[in-house]
Amino acid sequence: MSVHTPTPTSIEPIPASPRLFLSLPTWIRAGGAETNGALSLIEQVIPPGFASPWHVHHNEDESFYVVEGKMTVVVGDTSVTLEQGGYAFGPRGTPHGFRIDGTKPARVLLMTTGGALADFVLEMSEPADGVTPTEPKEIDVPKLVAAAQKYGMSILGPMPQ
Repeated sequence: MSVHTPTPTSIEPIPASPRLFLSLPTWIRAGGAETNGALSLIEQVIPPGFASPWHVHHNEDESFYVVEGKMTVVVGDTSVTLEQGGYAFGPRGTPHGFRIDGTKPARVLLMTTGGALADFVLEMSEPADGVTPTEPKEIDVPKLVAAAQKYGMSILGPMPQ
């Protein structure tokens, strides 16, 4: 019997500097470079009422975990409300999105089976440089759609009601 132990591609800690992705404080906790292309792990602090674009990952599954707060995740025709410790799964090829419920911001972890999400977030974000956004900036939709396509995703429009 043989046992395979993968060799890490990175043993250095990933910088904890926040970025602003869709005007949201965002941390890329792991990406393809750190996981040999196996996964992305993104942490975000999201204000109540925020809704992600309705989108689909063509090559990756996406998971949602609520560290603090409350969110509704919609996958296809199924909707689930998650609170602290709640988890939802969105398989590749199935349209999905989320919105933050309640009156307080939510801290969430977004995970994909592949490193493309982290690369997408890196391309579409900017360093926070200690600034906390007070108002969301207008999203450059054509740029978002083009970047999503580059990383195996399609932006389908706003979240369905």
